[in-house]
Amino acid sequence: MIHLVRTFVLLGALLATFASPASAQSEPPVRVSSGVSYQFLARWDVDRLNTILQTDTPKLFGVKVDYTPARNAVRLYRVSYGSVVPEQANRPITASGLLAIPETGGPTFPMVSYQHGTVYGRQQVPSFPEQSPETQLMIAQFAGQGYVLIGADYFGLGTSTAPEGYMVKGSHQQASHDMLMASRSVLDHMKLASDKLFLSGWSQGGFVAMAFLQKLEAIDLPVRATATAAAPLDMFALLAGALSFPRPTDAPWLNSIVILTAFAFENYHGMPGLARSVLADPYYEASLKAYQRQPFDAAAIPELRKLVRPEYLDPKFFSNSPYGKLIGTTEAYRWVVRSPVRNFYGERDEGVTTGVGRIAQTYAQGMGAGNPQVEAISTGATDHRGTFATAVPQWKAWFDGK
Repeated sequence: MIHLVRTFVLLGALLATFASPASAQSEPPVRVSSGVSYQFLARWDVDRLNTILQTDTPKLFGVKVDYTPARNAVRLYRVSYGSVVPEQANRPITASGLLAIPETGGPTFPMVSYQHGTVYGRQQVPSFPEQSPETQLMIAQFAGQGYVLIGADYFGLGTSTAPEGYMVKGSHQQASHDMLMASRSVLDHMKLASDKLFLSGWSQGGFVAMAFLQKLEAIDLPVRATATAAAPLDMFALLAGALSFPRPTDAPWLNSIVILTAFAFENYHGMPGLARSVLADPYYEASLKAYQRQPFDAAAIPELRKLVRPEYLDPKFFSNSPYGKLIGTTEAYRWVVRSPVRNFYGERDEGVTTGVGRIAQTYAQGMGAGNPQVEAISTGATDHRGTFATAVPQWKAWFDGK
């Protein structure tokens, strides 16, 4: 947490430097239906998009990557849509997301649904693109190349006032699905359409992209291909490993995963006191403030194995605890995948181990002669952020061939 808090403070300062005066323009929302509206945010020209690809992204993500230059400008919109919380008997909720439309002839475009990674500010999400460097990269590489790009702000983020539903699988699936349906409604209202659907996501968003694919395949909604980077597809394997078999290279920010899941599960699954049962007493209040995005002393939160109560270092206790049982259900690969999937992983990822990075392929290959739809692909000696920056142009080249 300490490491990432500092990182995102730095990102915020850099993004303020990169912001374009035109990006501050906005227009009144346009109503499409009783639950869907959209609002123009900005037009990013080709020069802005190529600056993102050639200057901003290497500076922010720490790797030099050759991206396909943008060839068209992009218009950005914030979509507001109604959804429901599956974990709470389908309680109604309002959510937001980004719709990025290329300035090309159209009227039909391929569509990429991007699921964002963990953020430490409520507006570091797709529908506030000036605050989201990962979204900027996706806009520049995909929307700047003729793809419609959409991205849901998960419940509790963006314009939502709800508690954050971090790694709450059903809610992530619902938010992504309803953002897709809302985006199609907006495109229809604009006399535009999409003919191919691709899914993608980084880190937490890689988990969400795979969970989203699982939902779409269950309802027979066609997906051309799904690509992820540094995806924690099995949260139990990830956290059990960090608690019982820590690596010298484990990231300090792994503690944030426990903080965010403990409070999110407490809120969304209706389990009062769950977070307090996981977090050691001296760190509870600072952790609560971190989850609520209130000012807090980052130095007051220790590394993961000190953050949790001592009994969680016992694998048996962790597995049988209410928190451990919920973490045990937080996976996004244990089904018979029917459409092409590529999970990109980094061999120096400080957060997601190579084993977790390859886990969907390992599971798929364990089915008889092996399910060939799922592939794990190394991006080489890349860390967590570098894996994403390196994978994006490979996603693009793969999607282009589909």
